[in-house]
Amino acid sequence: MEKIGKTSILKFVQTAYKLAQRTVPEYSSKFSKKTFTLQQHAVIICLKIREDKNYREIVEMLVEMPRIRRAIDLDEIPHFTTLCKAFDRLQTKLWRSLLEDTSQLLELNGIVTIDSSGEERSRASRHYTKRINLHIQELKVTLLVDTAENAIIDAHITTTRKHDTQIAPKLIKRCFELICTLLGDKGYDDQKIRELARNLGIRTLIKHREFTNLHKAWNARMDSDLYNQRNQSESVNSSIGRNYGSHIRSRVWYRQFREVIIKCSVHNIDRSIKN
Repeated sequence: MEKIGKTSILKFVQTAYKLAQRTVPEYSSKFSKKTFTLQQHAVIICLKIREDKNYREIVEMLVEMPRIRRAIDLDEIPHFTTLCKAFDRLQTKLWRSLLEDTSQLLELNGIVTIDSSGEERSRASRHYTKRINLHIQELKVTLLVDTAENAIIDAHITTTRKHDTQIAPKLIKRCFELICTLLGDKGYDDQKIRELARNLGIRTLIKHREFTNLHKAWNARMDSDLYNQRNQSESVNSSIGRNYGSHIRSRVWYRQFREVIIKCSVHNIDRSIKN
């Protein structure tokens, strides 16, 4: 039988496990049974998101994947309820740390684009929800994407209709060391954002809302080749929806936030193993 080399799923698991060992503590407490580590749970949850499966389905997959189990030193198969509880134990700050580490797997050039999109919170069809007059609010997800290799360097998630100009300063302050040039559409046209970026040494290429001829002239003088790279953030949003599902499976808001952050981390790891 011909020897099979490393598959993309095996490369993904190996990369995720190395990052988890650096970011995630081994056990949640000293009283843990130590049957499984939080690092193993984190990798399995990432794999679940990547394959767009539920907890029962990912456990069934692990039963049939001995090479994947060996890659994460998994001697036993966890029950699906064990993974649910592990997801609750793994706090959002740990997933954000993992996202930061995954972005370092890719080349960063400091040209960063900011854009927001909606994330569905239900798997019900739009036709069904419209027919029964059911209104389900989407999550608003704002991503900072480095244009070199489409690495997601940070994400902001909210359940409210908060305006883009209120969200952008938080992301800029968190990641200003990774940003040389910030690209944004007219939704981010705000003097406070421009002043904040200037104080942090960041060049802004944000379209002006055209209230006067002067605004039109400023837009016309903008570096169009550089500004057009802003479209890459829309490509990343579309790619995440196609590859990892356009819906959020979790039902509680803080789990939904974590799920979005994990999707971003999975995107970065997938991009790194394809290079």
